[in-house]
Amino acid sequence: MEVIVKDLYKSFNGNNVLKGLNIKIEKGKTTAIIGSSGMGKTVLLRHIAGLMKPDKGSIMIDGLEITNLSEKKLNALRKKMGMVFQTGGLFGALNVEDNMMMALRESRKYSESQMKKVIKEKLALVGLAGTESLMPSQLSGGMKKRLAVARALTFNPQIILWDEPTMALDPILSDNVDDIIIQMKNEFQITQVVVTHDMICTEKTADYVGMIYDGIIIQFGTVQDLKNSNKEIVQKFISRR
Repeated sequence: MEVIVKDLYKSFNGNNVLKGLNIKIEKGKTTAIIGSSGMGKTVLLRHIAGLMKPDKGSIMIDGLEITNLSEKKLNALRKKMGMVFQTGGLFGALNVEDNMMMALRESRKYSESQMKKVIKEKLALVGLAGTESLMPSQLSGGMKKRLAVARALTFNPQIILWDEPTMALDPILSDNVDDIIIQMKNEFQITQVVVTHDMICTEKTADYVGMIYDGIIIQFGTVQDLKNSNKEIVQKFISRR
């Protein structure tokens, strides 16, 4: 899915967060969105997911303008998306299988046996085969992240939105998450948007990088383009690891 964001504005209680932001997310590619805290990275991600309405501007997803869609049409579009939240968004009182069942049951598309088959298939994809009966408290941090990815893959999404996927993970677990992002692109050609502070993750996974500063994208291109930028704020950001 191609995503084109044009002249996007969003403010909260008089605080202007997005100030005419423009970016194009290419189909089948991984685009990292970087920038300091409070610059609007997650706000942009939530607009692409249709979870927020802009004050002004447009968001085109595969040629469809989504900013004024009805909730019914937005829900249909969201089924083509997977979102991996910073915290994983897991239900602590439900086991692995039931965590994944939630969305499948709401769709009313599958029988019980079909749902179990889908769940088994997606868990195997992310290296969690045989974990259906485990509770989230029994999973390591890396396993929880993988479960969140498996759940995002439930409906075979055409786009995955990642919100700080490596935050609070140790270097080994961060590498594992990076490998999953690379796997999603290489094996399934899924369009991905990765919001992150992590320049190691960015360098490993991103085809393109957009840096947000003061509500707009101030730098866009490849990782090498970023490194070659003559903008002082860009160099300050990427030099801190």
